[in-house]
Amino acid sequence: MKSAVFVAVALVLVSCTTVQLDPIPGSITYGGQPRTKLTKSPAGSTFSHTFHDQRGNYWSETYQIQPDRSLKIISRRRAEDFRLNANGGL
Repeated sequence: MKSAVFVAVALVLVSCTTVQLDPIPGSITYGGQPRTKLTKSPAGSTFSHTFHDQRGNYWSETYQIQPDRSLKIISRRRAEDFRLNANGGL
C-alpha cells in the first residue's frame, strides 16, 4: 500500500512542468532578446519591468539573467490599479 502511494506521488511530481511565459507587446524580450547584454549583473540576478499595454492594463514582469546573458521572464502579473511612480516603478 505504501509503495502504491509513493508511486502515485512520484508520478504526480514527474508530470509537473514549468510554464514558460511568452513575451507580450511591451515586454523587454518582445521581438527577440535585446541587442545589449547586461554584463555587470551576475547570472541569476532578477529585476522588474513595468509597462502598460494598448488596452490600458498595467503589467509587471520579473526577469532573470541567464548564464548566457539572455533574459528569461520568470513571472508576470496584471493589475488594473497599479500606481507607477516617477521612475515608472510600482
